[in-house]
Amino acid sequence: MSFPEYLQMLGVDIPTPAYLAGLLLFGVVGAVAWRHGRKTKRPAAKWLGLALMLYPYATPQTWLLYAVGIALCGWLYFAWSSSPAG
Repeated sequence: MSFPEYLQMLGVDIPTPAYLAGLLLFGVVGAVAWRHGRKTKRPAAKWLGLALMLYPYATPQTWLLYAVGIALCGWLYFAWSSSPAG
């Protein structure tokens, strides 16, 4: 029995490379938004950045990871461009 088969038998699923790439991508975007939102006193950008960093831990499917990530990035874009810098 191979190690991945053993993990699967124990109920541990190994994420796909696409899931890991989305996790990294949205985590980095979230970290940048959170840091910039804190520095410029933009609460919407700060909290959306935190959401982008944390939501991947609650999404089990890859398609859902990308759907929610793209929606949050769109919301971040509009919040970032519409709110005045403090």
